[in-house]
Amino acid sequence: MPPTSRDLVGHANHSPDPKWPGGARLALSFVVNVEEGAELSLASGDARNESVHEIREEVVGVPDPCMETHYAYGARAGLWRILDAFDRHGVKATFSSCGRAVAANPHLAAAPHAAGHEISAHGWRWESHANMDEATEREVIAATVGAIRDATGERPVGWHTRSASSPNTRRLLREEGGFLYDSDAYDDDLPRLHAPGHVILPYAFDTNDMRFSPGGGFVQAEDFSRYCIGAVDWLLAEGARAPKMLSIGLHLRIIGRPGRMAGLEAVLAHVARTPGIWVARRRDIAAHWLARANNG
Repeated sequence: MPPTSRDLVGHANHSPDPKWPGGARLALSFVVNVEEGAELSLASGDARNESVHEIREEVVGVPDPCMETHYAYGARAGLWRILDAFDRHGVKATFSSCGRAVAANPHLAAAPHAAGHEISAHGWRWESHANMDEATEREVIAATVGAIRDATGERPVGWHTRSASSPNTRRLLREEGGFLYDSDAYDDDLPRLHAPGHVILPYAFDTNDMRFSPGGGFVQAEDFSRYCIGAVDWLLAEGARAPKMLSIGLHLRIIGRPGRMAGLEAVLAHVARTPGIWVARRRDIAAHWLARANNG
């Protein structure tokens, strides 16, 4: 068999010191995925309805108001609840936003942007790019950038594809220009330089409210907070000798439900009273990593 081209070694237990600001042992990134209005929907002109949410049923041939209103909850109620929680704790997050969601409802990006949060790009629709042809993907990237710029007055500098990116995604991001980082990796606890001016910031599916979905392992709000706090504390301990990075993934329609918000509140409170943590937007982490790389 031919040798694999995948990098399964990484830093090989010799992690570089990122020298996070203030001597922090952990860089912590809260990422809010904004997908409401970008899911598949016959009512939005798509070929079929979405089949992935807290129910596992696809309505075929006609619009699905059940699925649509599940997603709408995030835009109508969850957004404001999450923004209030961040504001109470002085946290700035990255809102990873689908272009079609923002184009249809600009407040999804405008409100977080006005509060000082980063608005990054999460594709046009909430879809994988794995089999997308190059010309289409180029158009998707440009349309997503345009929608976010129109809503906020500022272009996004970060990108994250739902599920799998294509073999062309990173090259197309560089050709588009203006992107500082992407999060299409799940393989490390530190960023890395991909190309001059372009950083890879790994993301995580375990410290993520998506695990409230059926079979995902989270049921009570405490399941989310205990798991995430455990990850924070573990990496803080490791950070005494080798500082690390952690991503905590959120969704407007998932953690934004009243029965789950206590989980996010507990994480935010724990972080606020724990020294050694740099809570930062992803663009700030990427800029710091790039500056360190450029300065040797």
